[in-house]
Amino acid sequence: MRKLCLLVFLSLAVSSVAMAQLTYKGGADVLGAHNGYGRGCVMCHAPHSGSLGNGKATTSDPQNGMYALWGQDLTPLYGKTFDFSGDNSAKYAVTLPTAPVSAHDANTVILFCLSCHDGVLTNVGMMQGQTVETLPIVGGHAPTLLAKAAPAGGSAYQNDHPVGQNAIVGCGGGHNWDCTSSGPTVQIVMNGTASSAFLTNYPGSFWNGSSYPLATFGTTVNAVTCTSCHDQHSMTVYTNTKGSFSTMFFINGQYTPNTNGNSVAQFCRNCHGGESNEMNGLMNVPTI
Repeated sequence: MRKLCLLVFLSLAVSSVAMAQLTYKGGADVLGAHNGYGRGCVMCHAPHSGSLGNGKATTSDPQNGMYALWGQDLTPLYGKTFDFSGDNSAKYAVTLPTAPVSAHDANTVILFCLSCHDGVLTNVGMMQGQTVETLPIVGGHAPTLLAKAAPAGGSAYQNDHPVGQNAIVGCGGGHNWDCTSSGPTVQIVMNGTASSAFLTNYPGSFWNGSSYPLATFGTTVNAVTCTSCHDQHSMTVYTNTKGSFSTMFFINGQYTPNTNGNSVAQFCRNCHGGESNEMNGLMNVPTI
């Protein structure tokens, strides 16, 4: 009996330690890594005094904390131009605003995200510079301070997926869906034969959401911003009109990498329809 009690005690102790580690690493709460090792929402949204309320000693920002109670110092990034590309060019250059426009402005969203994730011009606070989650299948961790991961001699963001007013998603052509849109100023409707089948085969698609997933920059409504692909408030679960789906890395969609699965490819196909099963004539391949 004494041995049994000891085993139960040890089991509970191990479980408690595991849960503590899981919570500390951002795996228990839906906010995940953005729980900030227990700092929670105030990691980004300071309830009082903007970035000064988050420990920044001084700031010259006249808009300090006035949009979304933003608690990070934005002044190092105001007006900066970065080349997001992945093809070593300035094709997708983004010029950040000289002041926040609104909490929902797509360019301001990029500004907000980089105020933590730039890592060179910005004060990173308690961030450790790598993903809390281990990279599935291959192992290791990915960098989260994007400018620090810049290629040697290159622009800070030329190895990052394009965002901004020039990162436009379209319909028709070699890499796009058979969707409906008459250009960047008209929102996309996924109503083609292949794109409709995709939404059935991938219920965790962000196109099955209740809101439009792409961003507005001026008159362009079909561009990509950071929050097109990521939900900064939910690291482990994505919810749309079809239900709730497991995810990781704050991805806006079912994203459950496994050695025999295709959910990661499916997420990319949200925009890159030409590489989908459906656009290549395979209409009944499920997401696993």
